[in-house]
Amino acid sequence: MNTETLGVSYSGGVIQGTVQLTGSKSESNRALILSALSNGKVRIQNLSNADDTVTLKAVLDALDVPQQTRTIDIGPAGTAMRFLTAYLSTVPGTFILTGSERMKQRPIGLLVDALRSIGAAINYTEQDGFPPLLIKGDFTQQGEEVSIKGDISSQYLSALLLVAPFLPKGLRLNILGALTSKPYVNMTLDMLREIGITHTWTADSITIHKQTVQEAVLHVEPDWSAASYWYAVVALAPIGSRLFLPGLKDHSLQGDRAIVEIMANFGVKSTFENQGVRIEKLAISEGTRFFDLKECPDLAQTVIACCAALKYDASFTGLETLKIKETDRIAALQNELAKFEVELLEENQIYHLKTARQKKPENAFIKTYEDHRMAMAFAPLALAFDGLAIEDPAVVGKSYPAFWEHLASIGFELD
Repeated sequence: MNTETLGVSYSGGVIQGTVQLTGSKSESNRALILSALSNGKVRIQNLSNADDTVTLKAVLDALDVPQQTRTIDIGPAGTAMRFLTAYLSTVPGTFILTGSERMKQRPIGLLVDALRSIGAAINYTEQDGFPPLLIKGDFTQQGEEVSIKGDISSQYLSALLLVAPFLPKGLRLNILGALTSKPYVNMTLDMLREIGITHTWTADSITIHKQTVQEAVLHVEPDWSAASYWYAVVALAPIGSRLFLPGLKDHSLQGDRAIVEIMANFGVKSTFENQGVRIEKLAISEGTRFFDLKECPDLAQTVIACCAALKYDASFTGLETLKIKETDRIAALQNELAKFEVELLEENQIYHLKTARQKKPENAFIKTYEDHRMAMAFAPLALAFDGLAIEDPAVVGKSYPAFWEHLASIGFELD
């Protein structure tokens, strides 16, 4: 396998097989913080092997070794940056929390301001509002109420909610404006409930009092975000193609389970069984051509790329947070879709996909912009365009290290 560029093609017919997904990165990272805060009373099963989760676990494990001032570099792990900003504020020690160059361009100011408002000692070491951060932990809580905008990143809210029951005064979190990615906030609250932590959510305020954690085992479900790429594979495969994804549940904590209903519009049928979900390609159905991805923005690249390959004009809302992810995902999509003469145009925060001129370029080379989801969202397009090349294939390690291995296991050719 070329470490710089990977050719992806498929010359077979109907696709069949089983793909065993890694544990959910979102659930795993929350579980790790809760286990650390509970001093081990919370145990974890089926932890993700995604790079972000491995990084966060290594950081938390290393904190057992005392140091006067500790520098923590989380690389490109965005969830770890947000969760550790809150977590490190509550534990003894002085920390410099930093990351990759892209991480230093991703805003953290809203979370820092919220923590400062209740007494946390956090300063910026370079540019105000952005990492690196100098955090003096074990702060004395001065207030019990914070207000934070809800339409920037749900990870800010989850970071605060995870530490709330461990604060001396608990926390009341006021959400200002619209709430983006609400399922991820619900995931956090549901996982807190699993370890005995209760909350009240009235109007736009969530209150969590100081509480004692129960001994518990958190079992991490397979990753629905990862499942979305296999839905795209089936959507673009010949009729009759089918895959089985073990462990996925119909009633899931993960908002990206929405891929089930979304892909039904592309002729993909989902059948839940005791051990997982079976997905099958039927004839293309004429479903909706309007998708609101506000509650599942991590599906945007997969769904938009799939629409482009199917020449399925559609409109999308709820993409506001994509510009501050691992890359500016809107710009990245526009750049790569343009290679297929497909346009993604914005009009009053509604994005319209135009596919009338769609065709395969002579050299279908996909840049990934150091973004794991760009690689995995575009890889299934090899089915529609007789192969393509993916830049920096190792980038998938951030959330799904075995992706290429799994793609090869169902008949894709990689070189």
